[in-house]
Amino acid sequence: MPLSDDLIVYPNHGAGSACGKNMSKETTDTLGNQKKVNYALNPKLTKEQFIKEILTGLVPPPGYFPQNVLMNIKGYESIDNVMQKGSRALSVVEFEVAANETQALIIDTRKPQDFNKGFIPNSVNIGIDGSFATWVGTLIPSVKQELLIVADEGREAEVITRLARVGYDNALGYLKGGFDAWKASNKDIDQIHSVSAEELAEINKKEKVNIIDARKASEYSSEHVVDAMNAPLDFINDSMTKIDKDKKYYVHCASGYRSMVFISILKARGYNNLIDVTGGFNALKASNLFKVTDYVCPSTLL
Repeated sequence: MPLSDDLIVYPNHGAGSACGKNMSKETTDTLGNQKKVNYALNPKLTKEQFIKEILTGLVPPPGYFPQNVLMNIKGYESIDNVMQKGSRALSVVEFEVAANETQALIIDTRKPQDFNKGFIPNSVNIGIDGSFATWVGTLIPSVKQELLIVADEGREAEVITRLARVGYDNALGYLKGGFDAWKASNKDIDQIHSVSAEELAEINKKEKVNIIDARKASEYSSEHVVDAMNAPLDFINDSMTKIDKDKKYYVHCASGYRSMVFISILKARGYNNLIDVTGGFNALKASNLFKVTDYVCPSTLL
């Protein structure tokens, strides 16, 4: 490579991006250091080896990627119009009517630990403080899907803006006053039960528990609770076929964000026997109460 080793380089995408694998979390680096640590810049690789390194373990891109390409080619609605439409503050009655009379999906963007204590039935939790846009794009097949928003007060515009950044321009409005307004109106609410790692260990002493690991297959392969079943959130339509509606399952991800997304989606589809594990795999491992597989360095995986 003819370029100087002291050349400053900037990654186009950050760690965790669906655009590649094993991306550095650093926002800047020298080309020389990248040559040392970046598998794709190994000068000893043949063309065939390079292709294998790049493609092995690479999962299909989220469904919204090609739709965004078409939007960029054909044009899209003005952001001012998108914000104006999405920023409609709907009363509880108006929100309920919109939910019943349209095909809108209700997205609750609160923190998982707030969502599980009470939420509008059939709503899906995708927290604004996590990888919000990535999971919206991964889990909602069409950018044309109509959306109704439940958010913490004062964060509605942020939600609508971040949806628009990945092409989801069809927010119909948000619930004025948030979930508290819904609850104060004595409307039906739903809940998701959660247990700690220690509580799950006690239950496991009395009965065999079914544990679902909702992390990516590569995370599961790197390290997981022995006998846990991998059912990745990013392929939830396939993952749900592994689950028996009549059985009880304890669901975890790495820290608790994805497991709540996973459970909320399946609960909206009639799966009512899913229990969240607070703190996820990190808490299960730290408790030293569960047998965990031998660690495999994730740098060798996706």
